[in-house]
Amino acid sequence: MSRKRKRISEEKARRIAVGATVAGVLLIIFLVVILIVQFVQIGVANSRKEKLDTDIQEYERQIEEGSKDLDWYKKGTGLYWFARSYGYT
Repeated sequence: MSRKRKRISEEKARRIAVGATVAGVLLIIFLVVILIVQFVQIGVANSRKEKLDTDIQEYERQIEEGSKDLDWYKKGTGLYWFARSYGYT
């Protein structure tokens, strides 16, 4: 048995080339869209991190001020003035 090689016609070769080109372009577009989405997500995460950092700093400041107030109220004079502000004698 002899096998003969079949040659593809020029039109079929053109169709294959066009199909491969379209598939490649679609793949590139898909990858670019994924890349853009990832950059947007990174930007959102960075802005959220910055907001959380500022919130942490604010809460640390409030804790520091609160501990000063707590020390003052633990002393007798602070507790006395706190009681006086609520009408106790």
